[in-house]
Amino acid sequence: MIQIGKYNTLKIARDTKVGLYLTDGTEDILLPNKYVPKEFEVGQELIVFVYLDHEERKVATTLEPYILLNEFALLRVNYVNKFGAFLDWGLEKDLFVPFREQARPMEKGKRYLVFMYIDHETQRLAATSKINQFLDNSELTVAEGDEVNLIVSHITEKGINVIINELYKGLVYKNEVYDDLRTGDRITGYIKTIRPDNKIDVTLRQQGAAAIEPDAETVLDELRASRGFLRLNDDSHPEDIKTVLKMSKKSFKKAIGALYKQKLIEIKEDGIYLVKE
Repeated sequence: MIQIGKYNTLKIARDTKVGLYLTDGTEDILLPNKYVPKEFEVGQELIVFVYLDHEERKVATTLEPYILLNEFALLRVNYVNKFGAFLDWGLEKDLFVPFREQARPMEKGKRYLVFMYIDHETQRLAATSKINQFLDNSELTVAEGDEVNLIVSHITEKGINVIINELYKGLVYKNEVYDDLRTGDRITGYIKTIRPDNKIDVTLRQQGAAAIEPDAETVLDELRASRGFLRLNDDSHPEDIKTVLKMSKKSFKKAIGALYKQKLIEIKEDGIYLVKE
């Protein structure tokens, strides 16, 4: 069955004046002329994205959409009318967001984090900014210490709300964030704590012994870029360390301790020096 909102691998069934008809063996759909490759053969397989055209017919395209079915993406509003908002998702036909699926009224030109789904009443692709309904922490397949993919959902006074592996909700506390993050940013993180109610605390840095190695490498890289000297040491203010290295003072002390043991650096009153490599 040819699926809308996803990539499909289909065979070229026939060549016509309006384009190529592609098939999965049971259903044929059109790949319009503007998307037809310069060279092709009947029977050849093509990977195409399938969606509904303006007349609600399945149609194929070789354009790459910014979002796929059952996924999240940050998309810009092209225009708003009496029916809802219409998002730019990289295709000719905009992606529709009904008013009832807007967490707050959408405005033209602004970007919103949305989830794309199939409207079961109309069988059309649509999007929603009410994303929490598609996240469920009741049954988790992640464990503390796991590396995970994160999407920044929204930022509050408490911290950074994130989507974990496009499945779960999580929180990164603000005092553990050393980069400027915005809604829609995709980053790597680590499961820090799973609470009894399945709420998840996330960190952007590896924990324990595993964290020392990348932090130490960060210090080495900065030393090399700074001609072998950094005006930082155990007595440095945490904000100075954060500004230069984007890590906590605790992580910094672990990193330089590891480097000192390996005789890669010297620690003096005025800062740390790189031992000649």
